[in-house]
Amino acid sequence: MGSVIIGVNLGGTTCSVSRADDSGCIESTIAFPTGSVSSTLTAVREAIASLAPGPAPRFGIACGGPLDSAEGLILSPPNLPGWDRVPIVAWLIEHFGGQGYLMNDANAGALAEWQFGAGQGTQSMVFLTHGTGLGAGLILDGRLYEGTTSDAGEIGHVRLAPTGPLGYGKEGSCEGFCSGGGIARLAAGRIPGHPAPDAKEVARLAAEGVPEALAILQESGRWLGRTLAIIIDLLNPEMIVLGSIYTRSGQWLDAAMREELAREALPGPLAACRIVPSVLGESLGAQAAVTVALYALPAPN
Repeated sequence: MGSVIIGVNLGGTTCSVSRADDSGCIESTIAFPTGSVSSTLTAVREAIASLAPGPAPRFGIACGGPLDSAEGLILSPPNLPGWDRVPIVAWLIEHFGGQGYLMNDANAGALAEWQFGAGQGTQSMVFLTHGTGLGAGLILDGRLYEGTTSDAGEIGHVRLAPTGPLGYGKEGSCEGFCSGGGIARLAAGRIPGHPAPDAKEVARLAAEGVPEALAILQESGRWLGRTLAIIIDLLNPEMIVLGSIYTRSGQWLDAAMREELAREALPGPLAACRIVPSVLGESLGAQAAVTVALYALPAPN
């Protein structure tokens, strides 16, 4: 009988703890809003105690970067303020025993989509988190590529314009224009009666036909197209899988995104690349964290 797998997904807005079997099939999940370091870790501990009261688990932890995966440290991600050098792996092992591995959420999402989702059967694919922040996980020639310091794929940090919404510490960055946080900044003060909407509210207003909301998503879609063109020109993938925001709001982003792609990307690589939404949907974060444990930690004998 295999050990219990616990996936801990630490997102900028929502966190989750999931229990899965040895095949990665999720049996149950507890989700809760992200708070301070202390309150979030308390919620994580209570969720694990509820889901895995028995033998020591294998922990997979997915979190936005920057991280030190080798040391199991969270290193002040822009979407987790206050999480400075948090030793999440050591903390989990201290409380529950077992083994743990920490991975960038984009890499974890790429593995999950590659093994369980839209990317099954591909050899080269890119996954974009496209949530509160923006990052890319890279599957190249049939394996996860993490880079020398495990920071490969930080596309959100790339600057697209000299000025623009702030994201990942840079004005005019890919994250600033394309992420959920970026959409909220683009929308601030632009929609009558909604002075500070978040990305979900902008999408809701777009669905109601509010012209200002539609214009904001089209603007973000154009910048998303430029971001994808960079990825396609550099990496020539078979597929790009877009998470979270694109799965919910793609119908208002897509036309402007593809128009910009046609202008900016090399024609051959663009024609060879399918751009699709995540099929794991709202379960992606949980599945990604579970997949980290499957990928990084050996099953017990």
